[in-house]
Amino acid sequence: MAIRRTRPAQPLAPHGLPGHLVGFVEALRTQGIPVGPSETVDAGRVMSVLGLGDREELREGLACAVLRRADHRQTYDALFDLWWPAALGGRTVLADEDADGSENPPPLSPEDIEAMRSMLLDLLADNPDIGDLDERLVAMIAAIVEAHGRYQSSRGPSYSSYQALKAMGLDQLEGRLLAGLLAPYGDDPSPTQQQIAKALAAQKIAQLRRMVEGETKRRTAEQLGREHVQTYGIPQLAENVEFLRASGDQLRQMRRVVAPLARMLATRLAARRRRSRAGAIDLRKTLRKSMSTGGVPIDLVLRKPRPARPELVVLCDVSGSVAGFSHFTLLLVDALRQQFSRVRVFAFIDTTDEVTHLFGPDADLAVAIQRITREAGVYTRDGHSDYGNAFVSFSENFHNVLSPRSSLLILGDGRTNYRSPAVDVLAHMVTASRHAHWLNPEPRHLWGSGDSAVPRYEDVITMHECRSAKQLAAVIDQLLPV
Repeated sequence: MAIRRTRPAQPLAPHGLPGHLVGFVEALRTQGIPVGPSETVDAGRVMSVLGLGDREELREGLACAVLRRADHRQTYDALFDLWWPAALGGRTVLADEDADGSENPPPLSPEDIEAMRSMLLDLLADNPDIGDLDERLVAMIAAIVEAHGRYQSSRGPSYSSYQALKAMGLDQLEGRLLAGLLAPYGDDPSPTQQQIAKALAAQKIAQLRRMVEGETKRRTAEQLGREHVQTYGIPQLAENVEFLRASGDQLRQMRRVVAPLARMLATRLAARRRRSRAGAIDLRKTLRKSMSTGGVPIDLVLRKPRPARPELVVLCDVSGSVAGFSHFTLLLVDALRQQFSRVRVFAFIDTTDEVTHLFGPDADLAVAIQRITREAGVYTRDGHSDYGNAFVSFSENFHNVLSPRSSLLILGDGRTNYRSPAVDVLAHMVTASRHAHWLNPEPRHLWGSGDSAVPRYEDVITMHECRSAKQLAAVIDQLLPV
């Protein structure tokens, strides 16, 4: 067996290691990971101590220098693999007599693929963690990627993980791996043994899939540049993922950033309150006091601060894809509950109902959010969003909720399914409140398209774009009472 390596035309670090490290740091910043000058200097010192001999040591050392939060690790690892690749060029497995250095090896035959599947089965069955395997598995994956993942894109030669995975036939491979794991238990394995074997097989296939995707990204980056891969192949930070495009796993990751966001917002609010304790200048009293000095305001008179925490009334749409945004915002509001004298939560799809009792001090918030659609009367018609009827039912059934001490917060995309938006009812709700704001998870350029009544609602209420957790935190930071 021989491994052919073809170096790319462009050097990996054209500006030397210091320039390469600075480029890596800039890539981290582009993805939203905060890395300052001091962390960059620390990373340089780490490199000078560890060197480049052990790639995994370098990965961990740089992570210790530049990362501040554990939930940034997945994005960091993806960028590290892109900027500090495990190899350069191709590393295709060839028979010793066929190692002629051909630039474009022919596609592997079905017999070759089947032989590789058998070898993969042996390697996967004998090793509990495929991350610890030797170079044989890496070389086999590289061979399949080179032979079946290569294609000609509009920008030049590139690699597709989909094509490589299709050639490997992972579904069949997982079935054969599962059969091999269950073979020692005979013809009648217990349910527990079956469950453990299925979980182990799925875990190994998932690791194998990630290795194929990593190899295709590495080869694509060599052909089309790292910047091209960074636009699609790097997982976004949880706080930068758009609510309306988030998958189930991403929404679960986003919920984990609620506590750090709440702590950050509470710290900023405490600092603002400390600065405002002296009070603002009372112009009338200052001018009156200046009469004793010939009208020169030597002594400033400050208004006595009257800190008051307003009541917060949250009205949220819990239908469809907007539900993920509403759920996250409710978690954030609940974490900031101590900043308000009282918080009342109302949910709606086509009818509004109060759900404050589901968010008690000892309640599991995730369970409470799931109970809203099951137990609350949030729909009485066809289950499609109807903002007009939701506002009408709120005004009729909870007409005493809003007062001059209330801050009204509406969560939703403003899409009415072409039904009456009841703008006049919303205007009355806004007038009855001390403050009123609408948080919209849709991009601003989509406001008013299709069945969106946002332009009409904007005439009576201040609307804010909140597409991601980071953007939502910035808006909430501005709206929190001082």
